[in-house]
Amino acid sequence: MNFSDALKDLKAGYHLTRKGWNGKGQHDLIPFVAMQNPDEHSANTLPYIYIITVTGDRVPWLASQTDLLAEDWESITL
Repeated sequence: MNFSDALKDLKAGYHLTRKGWNGKGQHDLIPFVAMQNPDEHSANTLPYIYIITVTGDRVPWLASQTDLLAEDWESITL
């Protein structure tokens, strides 16, 4: 799917990945992005997107030009 459709799924609470993100020789963990909605204990006050990397780290994520124009987005179930 394209990023416009992927963003709708992201806002609906789905986790998203791209087919090309888990390249040859990388860890078995599939990298994915998700949206975090802050609660009263959060330092952030607005929703934000984060990525779980192939090493299992969670970091804030910004889409690149390649990500925005890609057609290989897919929703995943963890």
